[in-house]
Amino acid sequence: MKILVTGGVGFIGSAVVRLAIARGHEVVNLDALTYAACLGNVAQVAGHPAYAFEHADIRDAAAMTRILTRHQPDAIMHLAAETHVDRSIDSPGAFVDTNVTGTMVLLEAARAYWQQRGRPEGFRFHHVSTDEVFGSLGPTGFFNEATPYAPNSPYSASKAASDHLVRAWHATYGLPVVLSNCSNNYGPFHFPEKLIPVVILKALAGEEIPIYGAGENVRDWLYVEDHAEALLAVLTRGAPGRTYAIGGNAEARNIDLVRMICSTLDGLRPAAAPYGDQIRFVTDRPGHDLRYAIDATRIREELGWQPSVTLTEGIGRTLRWYLENEDWWRALQVRDGVGVRLGVA
Repeated sequence: MKILVTGGVGFIGSAVVRLAIARGHEVVNLDALTYAACLGNVAQVAGHPAYAFEHADIRDAAAMTRILTRHQPDAIMHLAAETHVDRSIDSPGAFVDTNVTGTMVLLEAARAYWQQRGRPEGFRFHHVSTDEVFGSLGPTGFFNEATPYAPNSPYSASKAASDHLVRAWHATYGLPVVLSNCSNNYGPFHFPEKLIPVVILKALAGEEIPIYGAGENVRDWLYVEDHAEALLAVLTRGAPGRTYAIGGNAEARNIDLVRMICSTLDGLRPAAAPYGDQIRFVTDRPGHDLRYAIDATRIREELGWQPSVTLTEGIGRTLRWYLENEDWWRALQVRDGVGVRLGVA
């Protein structure tokens, strides 16, 4: 199968690209190379004969048409998006522009391409989204595919809007789409503005490790390589029009996760004092959802996928990767907004 992956130089997208190539697929990696992109994420496959790269923006309709016509993919995996909640608080327009307008432009290009090819039944448009579109859970319960949408941040609202567009293109035009909503990802190549890499790099630098509020917010953590496996399963075996919730079965409060990272790092690279001594509580983020948790029954029962990496194992893998790849993350620390508290409006 030839797959066009949008956002394939980003964190999750690059994991999908690497796995798809390893599984024998052809991949066309389309990326606008914004601040969060890093070509080093796909360096190991860049010279592979089944890999091609296109530098383009999903908001550019002419470019989307040209690239689809040139490469003739069998499927599109749409991961290109603005994703950082804190940045969305400061600059919501950029999130609407890319995540909503960009998705619409890509859908229209995909629809025209699919129709010109005679509407092949095997074609798929896989839209990759987030559990944040469902809002916030209380202390019990889980999100699933039937959970009503209730986004609370500009980021999650923009992703919710893009989900609705994808469903509408399926219902109105018959475009064969599949959707997935995942829990929080972590692992190698995670851009250093998200919680886990921030904690790792602040700890190594001997700086204060900031925890929003009281650290009581709960997330379901999914190792990125497990997520890539799930996404390929949805793309290749998911039913058109179907949505799949993807979770890691690994809930943790932020404060407990940070303490786990610190204690693991104490063993891997001991410092003069325990890294946990650097933890500091800071003013919470506006609209900070309390808890996310995924019921992944559908994808397990229909597609046979379930996470294989425990949170303890995944944190260990992630820490070792950051310790062994300092050149990668140091090069990104000079980029706009990295290391600076955003989203305090």
